[in-house]
Amino acid sequence: MPAELLPVAAAQARLLAGAAPLPAETVPLPAAHGRVLADDLAARLSQPPADVSAMDGWACRFADLPGSLAIRGEAAAGRPFPGQVGAGQAVRIFTGAVVPEGADTVAVQEEMAAEGGFVRLEGEGPRGPGANIRRAGQDCAAGAPLLAAGTRLGPARLGLLAAAGHAMVPVRRRPRVALLATGDELVPPGTAPGPGQIVSSNGVMLMAQLAAAGADVADCGIVPDRREALAAALQTAAESADLLVTLGGASVGDHDLVGPVLRDVGGAVDFWRIALRPGKPLLAGRLGATPLLGLPGNPVSAFVCAILFLLPLVRRLQGEPDPLPREEPALAAADLPANGPRRHYLRARLEPGDGLPRVRPFDRQDSALLSVLAAADALLVRPEGDGPVAAGAPVPVIRL
Repeated sequence: MPAELLPVAAAQARLLAGAAPLPAETVPLPAAHGRVLADDLAARLSQPPADVSAMDGWACRFADLPGSLAIRGEAAAGRPFPGQVGAGQAVRIFTGAVVPEGADTVAVQEEMAAEGGFVRLEGEGPRGPGANIRRAGQDCAAGAPLLAAGTRLGPARLGLLAAAGHAMVPVRRRPRVALLATGDELVPPGTAPGPGQIVSSNGVMLMAQLAAAGADVADCGIVPDRREALAAALQTAAESADLLVTLGGASVGDHDLVGPVLRDVGGAVDFWRIALRPGKPLLAGRLGATPLLGLPGNPVSAFVCAILFLLPLVRRLQGEPDPLPREEPALAAADLPANGPRRHYLRARLEPGDGLPRVRPFDRQDSALLSVLAAADALLVRPEGDGPVAAGAPVPVIRL
């Protein structure tokens, strides 16, 4: 591998090492969906708060079964039975109702028959004391650890927080990402391109990826290939952004200006050129305190670099402890040739397999082919210098 190419893992480590989580803010639970906890949280309430019935049936003492039990009353959710269950007694109980004092079992209604103020067991009955009872605190107990800082909050976790007594939660502020596309050849989506022009597709794609990762994205539009225009755009964006992202212009051509202009305005380049396919001309640097990531202009290269570098950085800014994409095993669906000196992320499709899924790379891997990327549901990872792989052998994949 050429010495000037930085391995993917080393580039990821350097990028994440310079990123500290953003400040915290406290928001209501409905506004916390998709956000990342800034602090460890403990339960404020026990759930359930008391022993409750898991079934409709009869609350009684297990030792009294299968005898005839005198009916004392009824317990419903939100309307507990006010007395006690004594020897030879039972209380009609409904799901979610508090188990009356003295009862240690709930016999399900399908196995009990009531007549003339008494109820008796007619089925197999409960197996032992405690049957069909949800114990107080079995879901969470007041004061017990609930969720750790760095946890991303989805619907189930929001429900747990609500049940445990939380209405407001501390979360990391959403990263503000400024997105700048560069290139005289680009026109916005919906515009008919003129001679030598193409539609700017990367911005829409990257905005969707960033929004799904929890960022607030400012689309700064298309910046022409002029040093003064790019300098002004970078400086303006850096005033309010937590992260600058440029699309295109990160290579070494005469019109690839991101690196030189970044230095012109007092910024610095940390690293450039990654041992990666697609996406070698990735640039990472800073403008003042604001990190900058320069993504390649080819759409597939930009997408893959976003998966490997941009989205992990956004997740780290939100305090996620393990922000890198997760690789998982699959089985090669076809023979794979030896790989070269750069780590290769092949667009691929997953197929059902016996145990592990099978993964089949597309024949065409050109970094300009959005049609292939749109049909892919995984990236097949070929490590640097990896030898030939036979069909059926395990290979790492990243699901899309």
